[in-house]
Amino acid sequence: MTDGVLNHETVWRKLASIPDPKFNINIVDLGLIYHVECSDGNVKVVMTLTTPMCPSGSWIHEGTDAALRQIPGVNEVRVDLVFEPPWNTGMLSAQARLQLGWNDDL
Repeated sequence: MTDGVLNHETVWRKLASIPDPKFNINIVDLGLIYHVECSDGNVKVVMTLTTPMCPSGSWIHEGTDAALRQIPGVNEVRVDLVFEPPWNTGMLSAQARLQLGWNDDL
């Protein structure tokens, strides 16, 4: 699939370009994205934060909305922030665990 075309792959790629400012790991590898829908120019993302009191929460939420609006063909964006299920370290990708220096053998 091509960058700049509205489809699931493009949406996921755009989401993976958004870093968490504290960890400098993208929000996909952090496991913050729970669900993505895109249809007829409309994009809906269901996501969470590492904690409900995340000091970067509004920046991440607003940044996600703004980044998705940059994709050609997007008409409407809806970013729902949820806290169920709660985020946990098991949601980290293998890449994020490596970036954090976590040994999976522990």
